[in-house]
Amino acid sequence: MTDTRPTPAELVAAVPGLAPYLRPATLLHPYAATPDPQASRIGGPALWPADEPWPHCTAGHLEDEYQDVSAADRAIWEDIDRAVRERTRAGGPAHVFTSAEAAEQRRIMGDGRSLDLVNWRTHRMVPERPAAGTAMVPLVHLRAEDAPHLPWPDGTDRLQVIWCPNDHDDLPNTRYYYGPNVELHWQRAADLAPATPPAPRRSDKTYLPTPCALRPEQVRDLPDQDELPSELHDAAEEFAQRHGIEYHRFLSCAEGWKVGGWPSWHSTDLVREDRADPERSELGLSEDSPPRADRHRHGHQDPRRRPGARARAAVPEGLAGGPDVAVRTAGRPDGDRRGHRLRGMSGQAGSTTAVGSAVRRR
Repeated sequence: MTDTRPTPAELVAAVPGLAPYLRPATLLHPYAATPDPQASRIGGPALWPADEPWPHCTAGHLEDEYQDVSAADRAIWEDIDRAVRERTRAGGPAHVFTSAEAAEQRRIMGDGRSLDLVNWRTHRMVPERPAAGTAMVPLVHLRAEDAPHLPWPDGTDRLQVIWCPNDHDDLPNTRYYYGPNVELHWQRAADLAPATPPAPRRSDKTYLPTPCALRPEQVRDLPDQDELPSELHDAAEEFAQRHGIEYHRFLSCAEGWKVGGWPSWHSTDLVREDRADPERSELGLSEDSPPRADRHRHGHQDPRRRPGARARAAVPEGLAGGPDVAVRTAGRPDGDRRGHRLRGMSGQAGSTTAVGSAVRRR
């Protein structure tokens, strides 16, 4: 089956005002295979400078905490549920609580994040006690030739993205964040040797990738509709509708495992940044659930995939179908590497490191 939908390049040819918004990106196209240790890959054999220790995460890790609901509070909660249902059956609005009922439910919940109505206990995430470090795990290994648009520091030709496979919510200089602790390491292939990282002391299995080989593809990416001036978005949408598609679904924000390009705002509102700010972040790496094979977004669908095939085994098992994750980067001329935006993009050759966090979209 031949996909006749237009590509972003064809859209820009029809709407030249979009040209300044094109960003280079690399679609990684992971597939099930034992990756070559020297190739770009997801997971797989570790390489690390022989004279450097394997990184460990020392940030606070979260663990589950449950608290039983007393019999008296359970009775109060069930009475509130019955009262709400009775008001709904009598013609009142659904799921509306009185101020007194809402106050009682807040008291019962305390600082819990959810309530188990089978076992009648509240659940919350609390810092691990006592706090202890854990080994990080390799996520992505990239060669410079497979992502030439990245801001490679002089003398480096490898980028390793590693992360702590646990959730965090108290990383330095982060706001409204929940997810893995991430590090970027810009390195030289000549400095790397086979390594055997220690197993993480603890981990969330959804953050443990299955090794995959990659088919890197260089593309040009267009932004989410909210990033565009209204007149340009209207023109892009008119072009898309003439071809029977929608701009935001088929022509913007290439999906899947991606390096560079534009972030998607499909789950949250747009977070605007001052384009003159030297700390302004750029999208570094996006990890995504497998794209629907019948969408053929952006004209970038792998031609070797059969129409309609899901091919879930062709993506990292631990991350397939899991949360979308985007790692952002920001360049600083002074090489400052603090903060969750993964700075240090203009550091010196060697194991230049930027410490930070991923942006998790639910």
